[in-house]
Amino acid sequence: MMHRVVVTGLGVISCVGNDVKTYWDNLTHGVCGIDYITEFPTDQLAVKIGGKVRNFDPEQYGMDKPFLRKQDPFTIFAMGAAWQAMNDSGLVSGENIEPFRLGTYVGSGIGGFQTIQREILKMAEDPSGQWISPNFVPTMISDMAGGQIAIKFGAQGSCIDIVTACATSNHSLGEAFRAIQHGYADAIIAGGSDHCTIPIGLASFANCKALTLAPDPKHASLPFNLNRGGFVMADGAAVLILEEYEHARARGARIYAEMVGYGSTCDAYHATAPRPDGSTQAECIRMALSQAGFDPARDNVYINAHGTGTRLNDIAETQACKLAFGDFAYKCHISSTKSMHGHMFGATGAAEAIATVLALYDGIVPPTINLDTPDPECDLDYTPNNAVKTDLTLGISDSFGFGGHNACIAFRKI
Repeated sequence: MMHRVVVTGLGVISCVGNDVKTYWDNLTHGVCGIDYITEFPTDQLAVKIGGKVRNFDPEQYGMDKPFLRKQDPFTIFAMGAAWQAMNDSGLVSGENIEPFRLGTYVGSGIGGFQTIQREILKMAEDPSGQWISPNFVPTMISDMAGGQIAIKFGAQGSCIDIVTACATSNHSLGEAFRAIQHGYADAIIAGGSDHCTIPIGLASFANCKALTLAPDPKHASLPFNLNRGGFVMADGAAVLILEEYEHARARGARIYAEMVGYGSTCDAYHATAPRPDGSTQAECIRMALSQAGFDPARDNVYINAHGTGTRLNDIAETQACKLAFGDFAYKCHISSTKSMHGHMFGATGAAEAIATVLALYDGIVPPTINLDTPDPECDLDYTPNNAVKTDLTLGISDSFGFGGHNACIAFRKI
């Protein structure tokens, strides 16, 4: 028996909002959260802009000072998003869900990047290693966000950390979806978190020619724009509560949407560049569409695109949509919310899944801002600059990560 899976809770920490209402209001109104970095000196760095999380007080999200002192920001962000999502869902382990039936699939592309940078600098100054923190390993490893969330919420089911670069949280959601479908869990806390907008992160991604060098932060993330020059780094976390449909109904939970599809492929092509013809990305999308029961005669589709603003990705993604949908690709409503919240690495898929779910729930397609000079090779409807109201039936969100990792997830209005 295949179980139905629904979304019953949402949580987000991002440069455009530290709660779901603010995040969604800003996305639908085209508000850009990218700005100049002031948290550390950037005078000698090539990149001086990013999507930094600001005005975030962790103690408002159920965390105390002893906990905070021992955690990297990526875990703190993840806990903030999970706290919101669990409160939104109303799930309480041991009360309305069995502890062993509640899982945690929260991944991170890199993990405790800031902690790694800090401790390596200590080692460089004193090779004896005597000043290395005893908490270094349990603070920096990428499974710690999920582990701490499981501790906090008494989730004694599977706790799995998926690491697939920019596709991390889409794969986390997809694998959680499968686990519930096949009866291994009643609910799973799923998503991702990253905190990479630090000096070594900016320098490394800039040196591999992935980041834009645009000087104006409000006109720097340019998905599908002819003048795009790379992506904008951003920090944050996003978590969704996926739950078995009958379990959610029995406890009277609010249901945002039904998760109905998941595709996963690998480009098997290049360490950083996407497969140019879009064929492997298209197959990933087709898998999700097939499971979702896509019907071109009745579906009004929204696609939250990966849309990084890199030269190669946006063209390959456009081609992938055409291969997956055929002529229907020109009827799809598409946008890249990265134009507003930047690229959140391991968190980006879950943040964009929230946007996809709310697009279905509210009937609003968020825009791709800064799309003032469309690339002729990206000729689909990318919802330029202004949101569109329409009664959507099917929403998909795709993520393509370094290493050729592709993931696509699908939701239906319910």
